[in-house]
Amino acid sequence: MKKAAWLAALLALSALGFVTGNAMAQESPWQVRVRADYLKPANKSDAVGGVGASDTLHINGKTIPELDISYFFTPNWAAELVLTYPQEQDVSLDGKKIGTFKHLPPTLTAQYHFMPQATFSPYVGAGLNYTRISSVNLLGGAASQDKDSWGLAVQAGLDYKLDKNWSLNLDVKKLQIRSDVFAGGERISRVKIDPWLMGVGVGYRF
Repeated sequence: MKKAAWLAALLALSALGFVTGNAMAQESPWQVRVRADYLKPANKSDAVGGVGASDTLHINGKTIPELDISYFFTPNWAAELVLTYPQEQDVSLDGKKIGTFKHLPPTLTAQYHFMPQATFSPYVGAGLNYTRISSVNLLGGAASQDKDSWGLAVQAGLDYKLDKNWSLNLDVKKLQIRSDVFAGGERISRVKIDPWLMGVGVGYRF
């Protein structure tokens, strides 16, 4: 009985060691990236004043910080949540600044990674963007904007693995962000921000 018990214990420990070793050898499904993105608005707003008018609203481009959290369901498929803090943008009309607003644009995408084990691993993604618009100050308070926007998002990128955990990342996204602008109770323009986000950063796979 003692020999059988010792044999059973030894087999159990061996099995536990095998399972633990395999679990440790597998990559964690979590990855975090930090990027610096250049936000370049499309600036295709409707002309202020309606048909025949030529003046359009323009939003400035700027570099913004970005934090991304990814979860890999399989080696190829992942979901990525894109985060930042509220960003302030300048609004200009006919080359003159008429005010500012802030936007918070969290974005969720589903990604396909073509060669997840390779040193160079390209990927594509598509998903949904929600933008919260706040702190609107246009024409000294005489104009206002919609408070939020829903739109599509697409992306493409490349990871370059430095080692088991660390990687460099290049990423390009196109977001659909639009907002109506009102003055005196009437809509005077529809702002089509629709920015490109061109980023570079580092990633860590846990």
